[in-house]
Amino acid sequence: MAQADSRALALGVLAGAAGITLAIVCFRKIGAGSGRVLHLSRSAGSLGLQTSQAEVLDQLGALIHCVSELREEVKALKDALPQLQDSVRDQLRGRRGDDISAHKASPLHQTPSRRKRAGGGGRSEGQSSEEAESEGGYITALTDSEEEESGEYQKPLQEPVDELTALLRKADRLHSCNGAEKAQGLNALLERKAEFDQKCQYLWRLSRAYADAHDFALDRAEKKSCAENGKTVGEKVISINPLCAEGHQWYAIHCGLLSEYESIQNKIKNAYLFKDHLDKAIELKPEDPLSYYLLGRWCYAVSQCTWIERKIATTLFGEPPSATVQDALHNFLKAEEISPQYSKFNYVFLAKCYKDLGQRIQAQQMCDAASAMSIETYEDEEAQKELEALVASL
Repeated sequence: MAQADSRALALGVLAGAAGITLAIVCFRKIGAGSGRVLHLSRSAGSLGLQTSQAEVLDQLGALIHCVSELREEVKALKDALPQLQDSVRDQLRGRRGDDISAHKASPLHQTPSRRKRAGGGGRSEGQSSEEAESEGGYITALTDSEEEESGEYQKPLQEPVDELTALLRKADRLHSCNGAEKAQGLNALLERKAEFDQKCQYLWRLSRAYADAHDFALDRAEKKSCAENGKTVGEKVISINPLCAEGHQWYAIHCGLLSEYESIQNKIKNAYLFKDHLDKAIELKPEDPLSYYLLGRWCYAVSQCTWIERKIATTLFGEPPSATVQDALHNFLKAEEISPQYSKFNYVFLAKCYKDLGQRIQAQQMCDAASAMSIETYEDEEAQKELEALVASL
């Protein structure tokens, strides 16, 4: 029984009882007056009136008895009202364990489900927690903590990704791949070149993709073309954003790649460009191990220059580039410090530096470290070839 209906019934019974009592009082007053009239006109048939009055009094006596019983029921009902709410709650809890979905409830007797739904799920549209009623007629509402709890199980909305961000993520994923799939990044970026040709984040990745394609190119002309195009794109990145560390880094890398296909004069010129832009990349992004590894390669290459190459550099540029094996060792160690086990090639060049400095024990340790690393990329394959030749010379 609903709480509102119970109260209405109780008030109705009390009102009815009060009305009946009032009727009895009025009747007794009227009966008293009638007695006086009957006394005055007793000769006009007092015996018939007394008989009729006795029957009415009997009926009123029965009615008073019913009213007394009704009063007792009303009192019992009043005493039971405080326990009614608990009783209804217990009934609802018992029925909640059953298959409630099989029972189609009235719109006025729907309760919001407080179960945690797998994967989230919010409340039904058009029905607030304040408007949802229980089967016992009691309005129920989710507390703040319960609403927060139900919110924890809602699936987070994924923010839409714009086309440029999606393309950059794809390019990064392909760059991290091994094998021929890595070279596919160049075509993926070139397909959208007309749209993002002025975006710095797009351009430095395009320059990087040209370097990846260079490694997988089969003939010398194709390799040189990749290096030239990558250098051009890298130069554009720097012109758009001079503070882009990756732009300087990949521009320097292509300068180094072109040194393999240029004359001695251009080779020396690219060596200067390589050093200048690599220094700028380290200045802008000092915690990138790749820049230190590349600078170590540059220092080691310069330290191995022949006398004739130094003489030509002095003639063309006034002062040749200068670096020592110790400088190279410092940069290789810095790359290893930032990123332990950075690469197989980094261990190979550490071994070369230690060998040139006469520290053969350390050189052997670096060779062992390089041998322990697996071969996963094209660069690892080249490092393995140099490692085998180096181990044979120790």
